[in-house]
Amino acid sequence: MSQENRNKSGIAFTAPHFKATEAGQKILEQGGTAIEAMVAAAAAIAVVYPHMNGLGGDGFWLISEPGKAPVGIDASGKAAQGATLDFYKNSGCESIPTRGGKAALTMAGAVAGWQEALSISETWQSPLPLSGLLEDAIQFAENGSAVTQTYVDASNKVFDDLADVQGFSVYLKDGIVYQKDDNLILSALGKTLKRLTENGLDDFYHGEIAQELAKDLETAGSPIRLEDFHSYLAKRVKPLQVTTSAGTLYNLSAPTQGIASLLILALYDRLHTQAKTPTDMAHLLIESTKQAFIARNQYVTDESRLTADLEALLADESLEEMLSNISLDRAQTWPHMAKHGDTIWMGACDSEGRMVSYIQSLYWEFGCGVVSPSTGIVWNNRGSSFSLEEGSLQELGPNLRPFHTLNPAFAELNDGRRMSYGTMGGEGQPQTQAALFSRYVYHNMPLDKAISEGRWLLGRTWGDVSHNLKIEEDFAEMVADELKTRGHDLVVVDSQSEMMGHAGAVVLLGNGEVLAATDTRSDGLALQNNEVSAT
Repeated sequence: MSQENRNKSGIAFTAPHFKATEAGQKILEQGGTAIEAMVAAAAAIAVVYPHMNGLGGDGFWLISEPGKAPVGIDASGKAAQGATLDFYKNSGCESIPTRGGKAALTMAGAVAGWQEALSISETWQSPLPLSGLLEDAIQFAENGSAVTQTYVDASNKVFDDLADVQGFSVYLKDGIVYQKDDNLILSALGKTLKRLTENGLDDFYHGEIAQELAKDLETAGSPIRLEDFHSYLAKRVKPLQVTTSAGTLYNLSAPTQGIASLLILALYDRLHTQAKTPTDMAHLLIESTKQAFIARNQYVTDESRLTADLEALLADESLEEMLSNISLDRAQTWPHMAKHGDTIWMGACDSEGRMVSYIQSLYWEFGCGVVSPSTGIVWNNRGSSFSLEEGSLQELGPNLRPFHTLNPAFAELNDGRRMSYGTMGGEGQPQTQAALFSRYVYHNMPLDKAISEGRWLLGRTWGDVSHNLKIEEDFAEMVADELKTRGHDLVVVDSQSEMMGHAGAVVLLGNGEVLAATDTRSDGLALQNNEVSAT
């Protein structure tokens, strides 16, 4: 390596759809920042994976610059001014609907998150034009992209609920479900993306796009109005962090379940030396998950309603109390309330060693199902996780943010490695993060194998009503009998099951080399290039 590029790092990108990875990696190859690459990929994956995420959803960022503390961006949507208990009760609702216009009650923050992240990127170097960042997404929307099997499966699952919802026909082929490899064209969304390149991202909240979205949402029965667009801002936040024997781990605070992800790994950090077998490892991580979820369900809500300092839950005294409830030989009785949701996670590293961990989501598949005819944007249903019960920790109220399963992760390890990692999968997100991190960091598995190996999931996911422990068949062959002996209520599911989420990771080694891996359960791709020019 020459003197002039000795301080350069490799570049890498990973996403659960290969076209998003290619879009992001292309920006990195052009000398763009990890943030610019992530915006390009975020726009692209909103087009090619519209059942999982979109411009009408939320975003969360963890951004790391070498030698500096990571920065978070909370681009989650707050409830509309008109989203009140009376609005729903006067509409005859006993609970918030999960589909249709009344499920569209929180603002979409993803685009504001792109804008806030790009403002950070502009302090690093001269920006690439927005037209270049959104170019691939526009091409995919205008010319089409091949439908994946996961899209087909999601469409079949929601067809009865969403086929007649306003605008949803854009995701169907002559009124029926697309088949694998069909060409999905989203012309209206392409026009919206092009308009954003011409007028700027702020048009989503203060321009013609905002006006059209507000009108279409009101027509669908949503309480969202134009003033809700005008008043929305994404915000920079200080991440939660915990120091373990391996290094310092970062995640986002309320309203996300980032605290649960950190708690699982902080507990396992004190237990991993007991893990002599794969069964021990899985059991101890599952028991750590139970402790983390109990704390999460007790405390996490909109930050204005927090009754506890979440960082205090990561203190030694709190962790020791949780550890006292964990036994190597016996499983704790379960269940507790489970959360679910669908999303995408993506990771990036640029040639300056700047890294991004990013999540973008609609909540359930295709969100509330309402598609704005004017813009082609499908809206999230994240607000359905609010409650109409007065006094509930998740009681609905204007300007509040609902509970989020979303939580992008980042770690700075003692040996110099820096790691951006995450997954989709609702309730499974903290569990999959813990599995891949523990396998890679504590048990020295190669990064790709740490992600692809058989996994487990405690609780409900993807609309499932069961709260038991689900284990993929290939892993169950090694551990199921012993886990049952220890008291786990488990069922075996297919190997490489999509319910286990789409995980990925990017690792920057201390010598500047970069590793990237994606999940074999997804349609993803991981690209890395350690031959980076200094120019």
